[in-house]
Amino acid sequence: MFDKMTPNQRLMIAVALSIIFFVAYTAIFPPEETQDVQNTAVQEVGIKQDSTQQRVEEAAGHALSDKEVVNVASSNNILTITNEEFILKMDTLGRISSMELLNNKYNDSDGNHAQLVSKTGTKPLFVRFLDNDLNKEATQIPYTASVSNIELTAEPQKVVLTQKLSNLTVTKEITFYPDGHYDIDVNLSEDKRHFIYLGQRPQVVEQMMTVAGAMVYTDDEIVTIIEDGDAEGRKSFSGVELISAFDQYTATIMYGFAKDTNIIVERDREDNPVIYFDALQNMSFNGYIGQKDYKVLYNIKPVLTNAIEYGWFTFASKPLFQLLSWLNETFDNWGWSIVALTLLIRLVLYPLTYKGMVSMAKIKEISPKIKEVQAKYKGDPQRMNAAVMDMYKKHGANPLGGCLPMLLQIPVFFAIYRVLLNAVELQGAEWALWINDLSRMDPTYILPILMGVSMYFQQKLTPTNFTDPMQEKIMKFLPLIFTFFFLTFPSGLVLYWFVNNLFSIAQQFIVNQQIANAKDAREAAKHSEAKKDD
Repeated sequence: MFDKMTPNQRLMIAVALSIIFFVAYTAIFPPEETQDVQNTAVQEVGIKQDSTQQRVEEAAGHALSDKEVVNVASSNNILTITNEEFILKMDTLGRISSMELLNNKYNDSDGNHAQLVSKTGTKPLFVRFLDNDLNKEATQIPYTASVSNIELTAEPQKVVLTQKLSNLTVTKEITFYPDGHYDIDVNLSEDKRHFIYLGQRPQVVEQMMTVAGAMVYTDDEIVTIIEDGDAEGRKSFSGVELISAFDQYTATIMYGFAKDTNIIVERDREDNPVIYFDALQNMSFNGYIGQKDYKVLYNIKPVLTNAIEYGWFTFASKPLFQLLSWLNETFDNWGWSIVALTLLIRLVLYPLTYKGMVSMAKIKEISPKIKEVQAKYKGDPQRMNAAVMDMYKKHGANPLGGCLPMLLQIPVFFAIYRVLLNAVELQGAEWALWINDLSRMDPTYILPILMGVSMYFQQKLTPTNFTDPMQEKIMKFLPLIFTFFFLTFPSGLVLYWFVNNLFSIAQQFIVNQQIANAKDAREAAKHSEAKKDD
């Protein structure tokens, strides 16, 4: 079957099958949801652990040596910070024990307020001492707070947490800001080796074909991402600008470290990353817990925007998102901004797509002559290929002209695909009519169906030269297959694909009309010449 296909046809089929495989694989095999057990520790093979060590490792979030084992006492909240956007609490272990987002657009699938701090495992600002006895005492003597309740409005508020141990006093002086970030000074009365934890990643939304795990961004602009399930033992980093534990839309971030700060990444029982750092006797740094909103992060500190990652297509996705944000400032509607972005992309790619469409139309026009040449030189493949290429050259048709623009569009599609999947700004963002949340699937299924219908009409308008009926049937089923998979895709992504199809239909219609007009003109010229000869 494939022997009878032209290189153009084979390449088109390969591209189509690649896209189908990508969509099918990610829909059928989405990233596994981590469970609460992920925050328990890795057991050393052949070593029986007692309940004390297990409780300690649950608090630390990873395996600990015997020297690091401590008793973990139950903790209670000693500080509550209330803001119009969130409620943050700290407990007797000096940790950020919970952070609840009050905006309903961030609610989980059950309609509950988003909780950004995991109930189990390591929590932000947890301090662990290397000395076993000191660590035991630290988990049994609670911190005290200078205030128990704070109303966080426009001005930042400061609180001091103090832990008085037998021979050591630990002080955490924290300034909280309304946008979710904080400044912290941690001071010890004596120099004792200790570690401060970033905390487990938020688990707010169901992951949909996006990366979740931990990130380390260094001052040489290198991004190291350790995905959940891929952590491979201990790794150390220096010259770190920020560390982040993140899911699709939210992140726990720490930044503002000294260049020589030793950042350590461990793994837990599920091979998920756990980040902490070697702290000094007196240490200052900054933190943030919240949505990965570009403007919020940029206003806090521009380097924090690197916590928004797009995987392999970050180089293209970042500028596309900035363009989308700029369009939103004009339209004040993320849906219409997606429409405008799609139009701009189509305009930039227009010369290439136009050439591709013209080339495909010409190939279809001369396909009967191509078949005659193939039949004439059936027993001589070398002469047949030469004759076919001469035929292409004579009529100005490029066999690769139709697939090259398609290949160039694939990186653009995946770049915008990553943007629309990771943009927290689309949460709760309305477009028009029934679409009131571009980050979630269309509950009415109208938009995916419209996308499938538009894809069908686009296919009907696009010239094809299939020689095998089975190939043609497979291609005809593509709109149905895409519609099926797009039913659960975020509305913003479906909107992009739908509008892109509409522009393709319009462009293909214009090209087809131009080809038809040119053909009519040639026929009219021949007819006129024939009359003159008569």
